Amino acid sequence: MSDTRNTSTEWTSPQAYTLAVICLLIGVVGGWLFRGSQSPAAGTLVADANASAPAGMGAQPTPEQMKKMADTQAAPMLEKLKSDPNNADLLANVGNVYYDTQQYPTAIDYYQRSLKVQPANAGVRTDMATAYWYMGNADTAIAEFNKALSYEPNKSNTLFNLGVVKWQGKMDVNGAVAAWEKLLQTNPNYEGKEQVQQLMAQAKKHSSVKPGTPAKPLSN
Repeated sequence: MSDTRNTSTEWTSPQAYTLAVICLLIGVVGGWLFRGSQSPAAGTLVADANASAPAGMGAQPTPEQMKKMADTQAAPMLEKLKSDPNNADLLANVGNVYYDTQQYPTAIDYYQRSLKVQPANAGVRTDMATAYWYMGNADTAIAEFNKALSYEPNKSNTLFNLGVVKWQGKMDVNGAVAAWEKLLQTNPNYEGKEQVQQLMAQAKKHSSVKPGTPAKPLSN
């Protein structure tokens, strides 16, 4: 599985620390979904770590602040892309920076460019699909999750996210449960097994809710 988080760009310690704090502060907003290469444990730690964020960073950064930070962090990678515009990993890493700061349209643009070079990268496609979901486009997200699964049929985070979007985005409880059941069947040692079982139980409770009614999210 390709790790879309890898990057050859060297960040200074203050820059990396500041972005890490921002990501911790906005982590709860992300809800249940995981990045293509993120583990369930990592998703939980983001929410848990929010409690110990520095006092001076108590308020969630504004979109303008997050964009400014993303632009700063992406700048060295964008400079490298000028001489290597088809570097799929570098393009994906730029997408990651914008994804992590909730600049989803920009993240999608770079993920798309990366996938033009490496269309079978299920991790990047999962990240792009998740960004579409956070933009409110459940149908495109589901289509991209399914395409990612055509390359890696048992990819755990893709199956997890597919289930969440089918449930919360389409009220398709049967489709969500089917995705999660496949996840547990094909990944017997999945770290988030209990979490998936909780989601399945919650989805089934909402099976009588009329389509279009948002399901009550679980808290991390």
